[in-house]
Amino acid sequence: MLIYDDFTIGRCFELGPRTVSKEEIVEFAKEFDPQPFHLDAESEQAKQVGGLIASGWHTCSIFMRMMCDAYILDTASQGSAGLEEVRWLKPVRPNDTLSGTAKVVSRRVSKSNAKLGLVGLDYSLENQKGETVLKITGMAMIDTQNQAGNED
Repeated sequence: MLIYDDFTIGRCFELGPRTVSKEEIVEFAKEFDPQPFHLDAESEQAKQVGGLIASGWHTCSIFMRMMCDAYILDTASQGSAGLEEVRWLKPVRPNDTLSGTAKVVSRRVSKSNAKLGLVGLDYSLENQKGETVLKITGMAMIDTQNQAGNED
């Protein structure tokens, strides 16, 4: 189980890869972001952006799953203190393969709770062409010790 001390400045976690299908783009859009360019490649709006594109919120959801698979589920995570910035730089299209990194850029122990570390991270996702599609800056909250009692 990773704890605060394991999140040293400069440490990078590799995310992905994950290929995004047309079907999942449309299914997510039907439920959460039913704008025409997320639903129908033949819509006038989709034609204006070069075809069907994933919702930015879908891209963020994929990114969250990638983080869980890469490190969060093996971390004494206490959630997030929030995101400072989310930027969608390029559209995600059907059959794009996404991969990226989560890089530790700052860290400090909470002033109000010495058992909680605050870790600043810069996140980036790229498509298979090496184009950055998503950048996020955020703050994770991580126990300074293994609260589960598994401190072997």
